[in-house]
Amino acid sequence: MTKERFILAVDQGTSSSRSIVFDKHGNIVASHQVEVPTIHLRDGWAEQNPEDIWDTTVQSIGKTLEKIDKLGGEVAAIGIANQRETTLLWDRRTGVPIYNAILWHDRRTAGTCHKLITDGWENTIQQKTGLLLDPYFSATKISWILNNVDGSRVKSERGSSIFGTVDSFLLWRLTGGAIHATDATNASRTSLFNIHQCRWDEELLQLFQIPSNCLPSVFDSSHYFGETDPSLFGRKIPILGIIGDQQASALGHGCVDAGSAKSTYGTGCFLMINTGSLALRSSNRLLTTIAYKIGGSTSYATEGSIFVAGEAVKWLRDGLEIISEANEVEHLAESGPQRDDLYLVPAFSGLGAPHWNPHVRGALYGITGTTARTELARAALDASCYQTSDILGAAHKDGNQVSRLRVDGGMSANNWFLQRLSDILDISVERPKLTETTAWGAAFLAGLGLRDSFFSSLAEIKNISTTDSKFIPSMTEERRSKLLNGRDIAVQRTLATF
Repeated sequence: MTKERFILAVDQGTSSSRSIVFDKHGNIVASHQVEVPTIHLRDGWAEQNPEDIWDTTVQSIGKTLEKIDKLGGEVAAIGIANQRETTLLWDRRTGVPIYNAILWHDRRTAGTCHKLITDGWENTIQQKTGLLLDPYFSATKISWILNNVDGSRVKSERGSSIFGTVDSFLLWRLTGGAIHATDATNASRTSLFNIHQCRWDEELLQLFQIPSNCLPSVFDSSHYFGETDPSLFGRKIPILGIIGDQQASALGHGCVDAGSAKSTYGTGCFLMINTGSLALRSSNRLLTTIAYKIGGSTSYATEGSIFVAGEAVKWLRDGLEIISEANEVEHLAESGPQRDDLYLVPAFSGLGAPHWNPHVRGALYGITGTTARTELARAALDASCYQTSDILGAAHKDGNQVSRLRVDGGMSANNWFLQRLSDILDISVERPKLTETTAWGAAFLAGLGLRDSFFSSLAEIKNISTTDSKFIPSMTEERRSKLLNGRDIAVQRTLATF
């Protein structure tokens, strides 16, 4: 009897490592999730132990495979989606990391970025990579490790210490050290990759003083990346897809046509607009990035990155302790008195797009003696709506036209938030039936690699990724303008303070 075949997606994120198994229709067959702790050594620093990333990933894959085995099925391929920009270096021979993983939102290299901006390098970097100069991206993180960990630079120059984002690290270990590679989407987030020529850029490597010997090979997002070492799971499984998590989410939403857009509301918020074969350079401090590369053809996207979205809800829970569970925030927001003059600027570790200021810190405006936790809950959710509005406004100035926004992430389960988002943006907001869009995007890429038995073209994903709920704007233009004007004043005051 032939076993039913499935695809396993590894979704290695900032807060957890998850493995989700899909059938060819996008149905979830099995899953397992393990949390990953974060280390904060200083204000603005964020790290993870690479062994925690690895152990939780292996545990999640193993537990999920056990469930599939019990069902009598077979995992035909693996796709990987990963937290982007997070930077690791490890010994090529032993696989031992030479330092902790420096996370994407770590701000320790703000001074380095400021000096490079002062020296006039930002235009060159944006022209080649589509990115701005910010600690967010990998290049300055790599330089920091090479400059601060004894012996690391010499080893990297020899090629005995190697660099990778999380996908590369997992791939290297999953294949037993056989493959040191990444895909074009992850490479495009390093500030070292020329997105127009799709290669590592020699001038930028020299600028950041990073030896080319330590860099991974770069392939299409749907590609044969090797197979798992049988000592890990008792079998060999081909790894046929790798993609950065936000690009995976966009793909999982079916955003394969120019103009289609998605926004993910997790720890941070990441809004992507597909621009097709056009690498549209932003004049309004948004990013140009690779959406995916399949069959040798590159598709691009405009992206705006927000550092604090769900993190603001976490602050309500862990910092202020006004809620005990994140899902309580929806009831609080809808139950309190309606106030339009309380604004949270959640610059806990600086502001992302379109401001890109790593030095500014958060502020709360409009507090009175009667301000209650219900109003704080609403202000925390409003903050993500306003930041999204900033990004769409900048995108519109660049020539992007967005008529609807597809959403996912933990906050997308909050109906009050999505209605508020639609009202503030004045466009329809759509939540998909398949909520695990990031994992599904990675799984679809792996399925493309299997060809006849799963998918034969990228267009097929649009028929699977359908809408579950739609939120239509109902706010008056007068009220919307008043809210946005008040919030703009709050941001400008915050920026002027730092």
